[in-house]
Amino acid sequence: MGQVTGKVALVTGGGLGIGRATAMTLGREGATVMVTDINETTAAAVAAEIVAAGGKAQSMQQDTTDENRWQAVVAATEAAFGKLNVLVNNAGIAIAGPIETFSLEDWRKQQAINVEGVFLGVKHGFPAMRRAGGGSIINLSSIAGLKGNNSGLAAYSATKGAVRLFTKSAALEGALDKIRVNSVHPGLIETAIWDAILPPGEARRNASDLSQRAANAVPTGILGKPQDIANGILFLASDQSNYMTGSELVIDAGMTAR
Repeated sequence: MGQVTGKVALVTGGGLGIGRATAMTLGREGATVMVTDINETTAAAVAAEIVAAGGKAQSMQQDTTDENRWQAVVAATEAAFGKLNVLVNNAGIAIAGPIETFSLEDWRKQQAINVEGVFLGVKHGFPAMRRAGGGSIINLSSIAGLKGNNSGLAAYSATKGAVRLFTKSAALEGALDKIRVNSVHPGLIETAIWDAILPPGEARRNASDLSQRAANAVPTGILGKPQDIANGILFLASDQSNYMTGSELVIDAGMTAR
């Protein structure tokens, strides 16, 4: 028996990085997984990998800023699998830049995906989980939502800080319906998001040198992997975390301990 056997999970941004590792891990541990992503091809590929490994999964294209699509995805998940027990609001983007030159367009785009997408997931996840008799919602924040930084990520930090406090309020609203809501705060993790954060011309070179960045910034000197975050998400999705809601699970090898 896996840690989430019998549960139905929906993972947004499930085509790559932390989302992919999470979907694969939940599938391997017995959950039936609906994998969604803005990129339909990558979502379908992950669902196919889960099935090939002996699990159960389907995929859908999803823009998490589209409320109508949220309604359709949740309805399709319940229609296909009968319920929704676990929702992982993983989809997100990072746009870097100093405050003075940061465009309002980029600010709003990042807010729409990182904050409004999470809000819509919780909004439409609540009724489905109430029908299922409860559930677990895991919202992806960041250590950037816990502390300031000087690397041009103020706008990104604003979104992740919003997710952190929204999660706590949502946990209070869901408590009596046995719906747990927690946030996960990754540190320096090896994902493709660094290609978007780092300046043009430097992205690929620096993204391949993340181990050196970790050596300088992480107390253990070790660069995190998507699986490290997926392991924490699995815990929050499972019954082992039944007494946790409104909590912050920080997975950063000590970066915020400084």
